[in-house]
Amino acid sequence: MKASFGIIGLGVMGKSIAINALNNDISVAVFNRETEREVNIAGKFVAEHETKKVQGFSDMRDFVRAIETPRRILLMVNAGNPVDHVIHALLPYLSAEDIILDGGNSHYEDTNRRISFLQTKHIHFLGVGISGGEEGALKGPSLMPGGDRTSYHKVADVLETIAAKDIYGNPCCGYIGAEGAGHFVKMVHNGIEYGDMQLLAELYEILAKSKTYEEIAALFNAWNQTELSSYLLEITAQILNTKEGDDYVLDTILDKAGNKGTGSWSSKAALELGIPTTIKTAAVYARYISSFKQKRQQLAINSHKDTVGDIAIETLKEAYSFARILNLHQGFELLKAASEHYQWQLDFAEICRIWSNGCIIKSELLQESIQVFKQHNSLLDAVNITQKLAQQEPKAKEILKYALDNRLNVPCISEAYSYWIMMTTDRTSANMIQAQRDFFGAHTFQKVNDSTQQSYHYQWKA
Repeated sequence: MKASFGIIGLGVMGKSIAINALNNDISVAVFNRETEREVNIAGKFVAEHETKKVQGFSDMRDFVRAIETPRRILLMVNAGNPVDHVIHALLPYLSAEDIILDGGNSHYEDTNRRISFLQTKHIHFLGVGISGGEEGALKGPSLMPGGDRTSYHKVADVLETIAAKDIYGNPCCGYIGAEGAGHFVKMVHNGIEYGDMQLLAELYEILAKSKTYEEIAALFNAWNQTELSSYLLEITAQILNTKEGDDYVLDTILDKAGNKGTGSWSSKAALELGIPTTIKTAAVYARYISSFKQKRQQLAINSHKDTVGDIAIETLKEAYSFARILNLHQGFELLKAASEHYQWQLDFAEICRIWSNGCIIKSELLQESIQVFKQHNSLLDAVNITQKLAQQEPKAKEILKYALDNRLNVPCISEAYSYWIMMTTDRTSANMIQAQRDFFGAHTFQKVNDSTQQSYHYQWKA
């Protein structure tokens, strides 16, 4: 009997997706390349799951022949050249109307290019954003498929079966939009994730000045029973409580953060589309700065002074809520700009729903945002949200003052505050920027209270 679904790549995520499919009674053919370091991976996987409907291959032709037509093949390989390599290896054995799905963190422009190329071969291609890590892939991830809608409907039965389920039991999967929309949405998801992770790291840095890890973990666990509830808050508390012998595992980890590029892609896209995603970009830069460990040690200023002032936990909680809301808002402003620019017609409420479970950034805030986006195109269009942010602004200011007094680095809280101040200021200093531009480059400017929106140049030099 032929398999109904194919998976190429049995790394951590690919293997977990395959097990997920098998556990849902989906027949699967798996392929993994053979190298000196990767020997009989597919065969071993089949041996481990011999009671399931699974076939394993290391020969591409045999793998493709084992899948019913039109074939549906999910690529779970590293983004970039490996995806193109596998596509070209597959092509000689595919038939018209077969569908390739890319489940990696591919750049959306690469997905656009692959869709156009494969159209000439009469092969369909979907870029599928997958979030949830190993556990999500195994138990139910959040899935963001983009490409042509008809192809999505031909694979929806599998994707929606293996996806996580929302609070109503509906799959956290749905058609996102044309071209590379699915991978773009996943890219923005990762940018929001960068910001949320850095915010929690900043809270940890602040609280560790005066509290034990157990106390911080207990606080985070308590917050996780409130409107601040999130997957990242939950695992951060767990990290703080984890010991190996007498030592906290956290204290054994070098303060040098890694990144795989998706956070910076989000920031680059924001710059290209003219959208300020200052919070997530600050998080990217925080990781970059952390990588200069040797230089930081060389320049380190050792301060042994006592903690200046005291910080109220409720103040910190409100400042955290303030920054999280604005981080999410900035992410959706980027999605809005991309939707308009590429004519993707993204459904923001649906994206929030898809992210509401099986996802690294799942949270109560996302759940609440579903209803907001059913009525508004922006979180800041909702009066209850802007009122809440206005009430929280003084708390964020207090946290910034505390951080400055105690020489603590809180770039994401700082950027959230700066963004909010500028967005809620009627007249900024940008008139000076326009004057400077006009002075040295005759770039012109518009005038106050001029409804014609004409451009003017002033003769600054006598």
